[in-house]
Amino acid sequence: MNGYRFDRLKLLVVDDNAHMRKLVSAILRAFGVLDIFEAADGEKAWSMLREAQPDVVVLDWMLEGMSGLDFTIKVRTSPDTPNPFVPIIMLTGHTHIERVRQARDAGVNEFLAKPVSVSAIFSRLVSVIEHPRPYVRTKSYFGPCRRRRPSDSYGGPERRGGAETTSVE
Repeated sequence: MNGYRFDRLKLLVVDDNAHMRKLVSAILRAFGVLDIFEAADGEKAWSMLREAQPDVVVLDWMLEGMSGLDFTIKVRTSPDTPNPFVPIIMLTGHTHIERVRQARDAGVNEFLAKPVSVSAIFSRLVSVIEHPRPYVRTKSYFGPCRRRRPSDSYGGPERRGGAETTSVE
């Protein structure tokens, strides 16, 4: 598809629904991804994140035990995290704007609504690879910059109200 080579990527697919895991994995294989690891819950995903060291995580929101949101927060903020910068694509059937904001505020890189399509998975995968957002650390947040579009129209004082931030690239 469009000349991309995904054969060197390692992906972790996390979903408690075995059929959805298999569907997403099959789509990724069709893109040429060779190394795909699967987990049915957040605890297993945490272990696989440490062992497999994937380049991208595709993660369902609703999981038994540790939710996808909790997993994302743990990846971004735990002192034991193996890679706080790993791109995370949140996959969910719950697409209310408040859910999208919660995922963004937890540190998700991309949000993908179920039912998924091949083109939607492809676009999110390309997005995290070709257009990585810088990571930001504040007192209350660590993750990809939540600002998607630069705005030249703002002319006032700093938007973050003097909050100390550090861009981590």
